[in-house]
Amino acid sequence: MIEYPTSLEDPRLDVYARLTELQLRNKLEPEKGIFIAESDKVIDRALAAGYQPISLLVPEHRFERMAGLVNRMGGNKPVEEGGLTVFVMPAEEVEKLAGYELTRGVLCAMRRKPLPSVEEAVANARRIAILEDITNHTNVGAAFRSAAALGVDAVLCTPACCDPLYRRAVRVSMGTVFQVPWTYIGDAPGDWPERGIARLRALGFRTAAMALTDDSVSIEDEALMAEPKLAIVLGTEGDGLAQTTIAACDYTVKIPMAHGVDSLNVAAASAVAFWQLRTK
Repeated sequence: MIEYPTSLEDPRLDVYARLTELQLRNKLEPEKGIFIAESDKVIDRALAAGYQPISLLVPEHRFERMAGLVNRMGGNKPVEEGGLTVFVMPAEEVEKLAGYELTRGVLCAMRRKPLPSVEEAVANARRIAILEDITNHTNVGAAFRSAAALGVDAVLCTPACCDPLYRRAVRVSMGTVFQVPWTYIGDAPGDWPERGIARLRALGFRTAAMALTDDSVSIEDEALMAEPKLAIVLGTEGDGLAQTTIAACDYTVKIPMAHGVDSLNVAAASAVAFWQLRTK
């Protein structure tokens, strides 16, 4: 069903215009929560992963280009017949919402799914990533994209890590957040690191803290690369990993640097680590 609201003040657009990311997310009942996917490619990846669309928002000058997506999602059928509501709006109104011109011309509100347990997420995994308290959405999205591209089997986020389904994280990940199994390792800050690392060990994983310390081993260390099941632990920008995390891990690992550079951005470091420590 195609609708033509003329202003963002239209209450039907609350999910796009007025609800915060925190309001969209329902932590206690994730299946009742909502997230916003941006671009036809990202939306297609979410659909392929089984996420349920609620509505589409398309700038009117890009509507014809999005006709294929609209048709695939049933936008030309009445809602009562399984169709989807498609809101078509003046581009300048959508740009007010996004803060920039939508390069791929479409937003989609989608329902969340219940997250798997840690055990379900890492079943049969040999290489997993742990994102400790990373609060920058861009870095989280970039880490997921690297994980998908470089063969990481699952991603676990600590309780204080930002939500991988925040709109910017989804966009930066190019939808790969829907392709890599992920969940939170614990429900409260106290569940990490001691309990979380103990849980990983019980599942057969050795842990590698990416940090620069006096006893760090090189990322090229043969014993490290030969580990049959390895969890690569990455910390937030600036502060890095907590000292308690480093102390609890089996390895402390550094990426050798040149020209006096002490470290890489966590997004770049994740790509290097995932590539070097991939299963051979």
